[in-house]
Amino acid sequence: MSTVAQIMTKRPKSVGPKSSVAAVAKEMRQARVGSLLVKRGTAFVGIVTDTDVVRRAVASGKPLGKLTVEKIMTTPVCTIEGNESVDEAQDMMAELGVRHLGVTKGGAVVGIISVRDLLVHYKRRAHTKIAEEVTYEEPKITQD
Repeated sequence: MSTVAQIMTKRPKSVGPKSSVAAVAKEMRQARVGSLLVKRGTAFVGIVTDTDVVRRAVASGKPLGKLTVEKIMTTPVCTIEGNESVDEAQDMMAELGVRHLGVTKGGAVVGIISVRDLLVHYKRRAHTKIAEEVTYEEPKITQD
């Protein structure tokens, strides 16, 4: 069974809480990610997601260049230990209604896992299973 640590994104990107929403949106686009951890000093104090940007920033009508991430971020970061199963991460996301989890090792955040990571994992697993079924051939029976 696969663990969260095996499919997580290592060394997740982060921004400071005083970063503007406009700058964070550009960073997400460039990095091709749907979330960034928010870091104050050495501690992760929240997470800002593409959903936060749309629902809490854009929808507010406030200027995105002046609005800071700390005003729209989700806090605290929901986390899961890296040795937990991928299925457990899926269940946790469903229960909490989130699409991103910080991945911890001994209490320290070491990565991030998203719904997209789960989809890719389950798709690969399905393709592997299908390939195994396709390569199996029934023995041929010949009549003399």
